[in-house]
Amino acid sequence: MKSAAVVFVAVFALALAIPVPDKDAQTLRFDNDHKGIDGYNYEVETSNGIRQQEQAELRSFGEDNAAIVVRGSYSFTADDGQVYTVNYIADENGFQPEAPHLPKA
Repeated sequence: MKSAAVVFVAVFALALAIPVPDKDAQTLRFDNDHKGIDGYNYEVETSNGIRQQEQAELRSFGEDNAAIVVRGSYSFTADDGQVYTVNYIADENGFQPEAPHLPKA
């Protein structure tokens, strides 16, 4: 269960790190489906072009090991006017973002 908490904190911190170009942005859409311990889904869209969606499910990794596996994406318009999108997964292998503008390891 510790790994689920670590994944949740990492994803939450990532969400807080998204640039906010308009402090007066309004939430245009917020859908949330919490499935208890089995996972959740949510989608958010704001008036300044930020969009985020995420789904999570409880996955078993053996008899005594289970963790929440998270998949999602977020996009935002940067100061250069370009829309950047990041797709990610957070699972037993850690947080794994993918986007053309991110450096490759």
